[in-house]
Amino acid sequence: MTKQRSLILIVYAPALVSNDGRTLAAVHGIERALPGVRLEWELSQAGRPIALPQRDGWLAEASTRGKFPLLCNGDENYPVTVTGWGRPAGLNAGGQSQFEVHAELPLDAASIAAAADVLEGVAEGARAFWGRVLPDGVAPEMAKQIRHSMDQPHVPPRGLPALNLPQHIPSPAIPHHLGWLNYWSAAAAQAIRFPDPVRDADLLSRARRTATGGWVVRLTETPLDLDNPAHLAALLRAYERFPEIGGRVTPG
Repeated sequence: MTKQRSLILIVYAPALVSNDGRTLAAVHGIERALPGVRLEWELSQAGRPIALPQRDGWLAEASTRGKFPLLCNGDENYPVTVTGWGRPAGLNAGGQSQFEVHAELPLDAASIAAAADVLEGVAEGARAFWGRVLPDGVAPEMAKQIRHSMDQPHVPPRGLPALNLPQHIPSPAIPHHLGWLNYWSAAAAQAIRFPDPVRDADLLSRARRTATGGWVVRLTETPLDLDNPAHLAALLRAYERFPEIGGRVTPG
């Protein structure tokens, strides 16, 4: 059986503080954006869904332990999942402990149409610094941009710029990399100097402001495809426009 293609969402947020409500808010963000999807099952170690009749209370209790267990919608034909975990300070931008939320949804017309709303819902719910959505096939190739040694030359594929590891990025508000869809909090937007009304006219035509003053920015109309020359050119232009992303320059 051919594995279904998917969209991968990641947001980076401040560390959980007991039950601060952010895990449940992120779940609700997905459910609002995808009508009919209810994330009311836990995935067992064997990969089978286990119904959670008291999902909200169960999730709140897990949050007090710093946990965001893997939730799913219980539909093997249209799987939607979300989970999260803590990131120790030493691995993070700015040397601060963080919380990372991952969600995955099928790469189909319905999910593509709702993806910006899903990203906004999860990011705002988690009070994230920044986040992104990428098609599953693109994420591994873009991971090759990461420079694992500051002392060795690194040449990423397709002419993309080399990006520093998160621990070498000076602020948690600075995104590690770009995505097809990008969530930039107000702090992230300030750190990368977005928006400039003139220089960012094209991006602003595919961007919207969020309730907290952040931005959801769509790099290309359709999901990013690095084999599409127009998509690759758009990605390269965005990296050139925002040299702070990936810690390539320090914000002035």
